[in-house]
Amino acid sequence: MNLILLGPPGAGKGTQAKLLSEAHRIPQLSTGDMLRAAVKAGSAIGKQAKAVMESGGLVSDEIVIGIIADRVSQADCINGFILDGFPRTLGQAAALDKLLGTKKKDLSAVVAMSVQDEELVKRIAGRYTCATCGSGYHDDMQKPRKAGVCDKCAGTTFTRRPDDNAETVRARLMVYYRETAPLIGYYFAKGKLSTVDGMAPIGDVTKAIEAILARFSTGIKAK
Repeated sequence: MNLILLGPPGAGKGTQAKLLSEAHRIPQLSTGDMLRAAVKAGSAIGKQAKAVMESGGLVSDEIVIGIIADRVSQADCINGFILDGFPRTLGQAAALDKLLGTKKKDLSAVVAMSVQDEELVKRIAGRYTCATCGSGYHDDMQKPRKAGVCDKCAGTTFTRRPDDNAETVRARLMVYYRETAPLIGYYFAKGKLSTVDGMAPIGDVTKAIEAILARFSTGIKAK
């Protein structure tokens, strides 16, 4: 099973990718994690990425595709993988299609997670973490059991990412609609796309995705 999760920032792609990875015993492939791993491993493509990053530049699509090519060739991807955060543009999607073709692999499904814009702003702007152990919380949706005290480590200091604010989230959404949203039509035309309600409870979203994967595995395309 080779799966892509699509959706705007804050839609819950990372959460669902982790749950599906555990359930199906296939790796969750995040471009950031893959870049860091390639640099640490000192592979040829990792050295290219390191040089670009150290110069303050943006890693090119060519380098990212090279890193993905190395990653999906590893033994733990033999039964499939979940791409989280890639592709982000039509150009990347076309390059990924070409890569998978050379690897004799095919996408099983592309799942788009639909969430209302203002809900996304609320989700992201309300996030904060324990400064001691990194446990995540939310102003409205996931408060500590005892106000001001981390459930996991009893820490009392919390932090917020400086970019987790309404203005920045709306700017990120504009980038998503401009660069990534066109992928919905791209994969629909290929007969790979299905959509789930990303505003549903986490468990319900997982069940909806599993139902889609079951239909694709039997050759019945989901709507």
